[in-house]
Amino acid sequence: MVDNRYATALVIACVLSLLATVYLSVAIGTQHWYQYSSPTVRGEANLSELRSLYEEFMEGEFDEKTYSDTLFRLNGTAGLWWRCVLVPTTPLWYKEPDLKMELNCRSFTVPEQFTPKYKEPGNHNSGEDMLRTYLWRCQFLLPLGSLGLVVLAALTGFLACLCRSLAPTLGIGILHLLAGLCTLATVCCYLAGMDLLHRVSMLPDKVDGSLGWSLYLALVSSPLHMMAAALLLWAARSHSQNYYRMTAYRVA
Repeated sequence: MVDNRYATALVIACVLSLLATVYLSVAIGTQHWYQYSSPTVRGEANLSELRSLYEEFMEGEFDEKTYSDTLFRLNGTAGLWWRCVLVPTTPLWYKEPDLKMELNCRSFTVPEQFTPKYKEPGNHNSGEDMLRTYLWRCQFLLPLGSLGLVVLAALTGFLACLCRSLAPTLGIGILHLLAGLCTLATVCCYLAGMDLLHRVSMLPDKVDGSLGWSLYLALVSSPLHMMAAALLLWAARSHSQNYYRMTAYRVA
């Protein structure tokens, strides 16, 4: 028989865990982790250059300098799996005063996620930047690890419900704690990586960068996982203490 306090704690922990998992999943699948605001460009010459950048961005081979410059100059947004630019729907960019804009995206493939970063983006002879390389790989792997830990915790909890046992609660709480730490580490790695990128690739004049809502979703999911972990750990500890007291009472 489960005490009402433990049942309440477990229900709240499940709700928090579900919210955190949904937030993290949405954050991973969307591109609004970091966004750039570029000034409006006028003149056929400048727009021809932007068209060339856009075509290389959408159809060319993966190159960090190429896609970074395009993001800087075309109101780009970047996420863990996507990079997008905001471009007019018409090919005659410079002839229409009121342009309708659309967001065109391209995904990062798995091999691209593991591509080395260089001290000078686009210059393969400048030497590999180990710090940026591993920060990029961590920001790709850690959220997947976080989701994996939550799935493992959910399966363990389901089996515990079938067995009507609170014994695995401690382990489930630890898994949620690790998931929250992985998510927090993902955000930290992403912010550090973007800061280092801006140091080696200076932003053009009048281009501003800001954090997007996808990053904030991931940032919110981390404390939600940790709060769920705290409730689960409290329930496991309190239930264990009461169990030992009842056992000692019966023996006495």
